[in-house]
This record gives sequence, structure tokens and C-alpha cells, in this order.
Amino acid sequence: MADGGAQNKTIHFCDGQRNLCITFPVHARVGASARRAALARRSLSAREPISRWIETELRRHPPRAKSLVVTVWGDAIAPHGGAVWLGSLIRLLAPLGLNERLVRTSVYRLAQEGWIEARPTGRRSLYRLTASGRQRFEHAYRRIYAPPASVWDGTWEIVLAPAAALTSAERDRLRRELGWEGFGAIASSIFARPAHDHHAPEVADLLRAMRVEQRVVVLRASEAPKVGSRSLDDYVRDCWNLLRVASEYRALLARFRVIAEYFRGARSVDAEQAFVVRSLLIHAFRRVTLHDPGLPDRLAPPGWPARDAYVLCRDLYRLTRRGAEAYLVATLDTAEESVPPAARSLPRRFPR
Repeated sequence: MADGGAQNKTIHFCDGQRNLCITFPVHARVGASARRAALARRSLSAREPISRWIETELRRHPPRAKSLVVTVWGDAIAPHGGAVWLGSLIRLLAPLGLNERLVRTSVYRLAQEGWIEARPTGRRSLYRLTASGRQRFEHAYRRIYAPPASVWDGTWEIVLAPAAALTSAERDRLRRELGWEGFGAIASSIFARPAHDHHAPEVADLLRAMRVEQRVVVLRASEAPKVGSRSLDDYVRDCWNLLRVASEYRALLARFRVIAEYFRGARSVDAEQAFVVRSLLIHAFRRVTLHDPGLPDRLAPPGWPARDAYVLCRDLYRLTRRGAEAYLVATLDTAEESVPPAARSLPRRFPR
């Protein structure tokens, strides 16, 4: 045994007259093996806190299956063409805690609601977004990945929906759909939100999809100066439940700050874990932004947490993007067909 615990190795040379023995310590092979073992332990130790976080997150905040399928389809599948084989989707969602039955049921319901359509090929089914489904995804995700509004010229977008022009069911649906687009109800038939240039196509598409575009009025308006004693700005707290939205943003910040720090400090990122964390992040953020009216700074209450939540999501999304995309491609690729490359808009999500 050599010094330091390294083992000796002896080589014998013999030419028929003389014998020569050379003995040397074999440090190199033991050292390489030790380094590999240390790297494996570090890789495992890096995975463990993230695995524990994922397990805790799924236990404390179990997502509804259909809603999570919508999130993953819009965030991950839509940028790659919007189509996926059902079997591949089942494999993709397994690490998020969805079993085959839940995925099949969710996909069936989304098809019934017109989000997706099936193209059977033998015993397999390829599901792709319908035209209306793609449009709805684009509207929703345009809001999710855009930074909070800051500049506003004081103009309001207003929808007038006279009670006599709509059935009770149509009016209820219109109120719900406009709510997802950030409108608040000033009165039972009057809905308003701060106007921005990118908003106009959304409302027109929504009204056409509901087939009520000829029965409601959409206008842009600003307040007449020195007329009336109350400003539209004063209606903000009446039209939207801002306390609830602020609470949801702060809860999201508390949940995801820890995992963001893990990813910032990680030397390498496990692809499957990156996909799971990114999906859970967007799912949580999507659900809050659907209730957020997107108020500009001038109308937002003091300490409004929307911008802090956006920055956290932007940073964590970028930290997980490469690994998540690698897992997506590896899972959805098949011998018959490769996953289409990501749309050029994908790297532009969550701009600074």
C-alpha cells in the first residue's frame, strides 16, 4: 500500500536473463472515480430540494386537470405548432401528477368545448388547436407574457350591452368573458377598462365569437373636463376585487421565490424538473392574471404587487426555458415525426 492509502500496481518485465519489476501508486484511476462519484452526489443534491419543492407544491396546490392541460397546451405546445399525439401528451403531463384517465377526460372536454379537434390516424389520435382555440390562446397568453401597464392616456374602453338586446344567458356569458379581458362592470349593462392600443382586436374577436357584435356598442371615451363631481378613476375599487388579486399575487410570490433561488444557484438543471416548475409557474400566474384588470400605475393602489410578480415569473421562466424545451422535444419526438421548431415569439416572452 502506498502513502495516502493509494494502492500499488507492479509490472514485471522478463527477457529470459533478467527480471525487472516496476511498482507505482495508481492515484489517477481512484481519483477519477472519486470525482465522478462526487459529481453524481452533487447532481443528486441539486435535484433533491427541487424534487421536494415540486412534491410539496403538487400536494398543497393540486391543479385541476383540464385547467392544467390548457396551461401546458398554451405555454408549451402552441409554440411548436399546437398539435400533439394523445399518447405523447399523456407522457408529457405525467410528472405533473396527471394520470392517463385525467388527461383523456380533459382532452375530450376541451374538444367538446371547441378548443381542440382530433384527427384519428389508425389507432392513434392527433389533437390540434381549432382556429377559435388558437385565437383564445393568443388573447390569454398575450396578457400573461406582457409587462404590466405603466403609461396610460386616460382613455377608457367601454362596452354597452342593453338588456333588451341580449338574453339572460348571453349577458351572463358576456360579463364573464369581458371579465377575463380585464373589464369591470360599472352597471349591469356597462363594462369598462383602461384602453390600450393592443386591446381593440381582442374585444372585436370576442364579440364575433359570441355572435353579439351587432347588438352591443364598443366605444372609447375620456372624461369631459370640469363636468361632474366623480371621476371614472373612482370606480376602480367598485369594479374590481383588487384586494383578492393583490392577495393572490403575494401568495404566488411566496410560493415561487424559493424555487427561483434554487434555479439561480444550480450549476446544471434537470430537464424534467425545469418543465414541471415552468408549467406550475405559468399555471399559477395565468390564474392570477385572469382576475387582474391590468390597471396602469396611475389607477393601481399603493404597493400593488403585479410588477414584482411579473419580474419573478420573467426571471424563473428564463432560468427554466432551455431545460423545459429540451424535455418537451425529447418527450414529444417520435420515430415517425419530429416536433416542429419553436415559434420565433417564444424567446420574446416576458420582455423587460
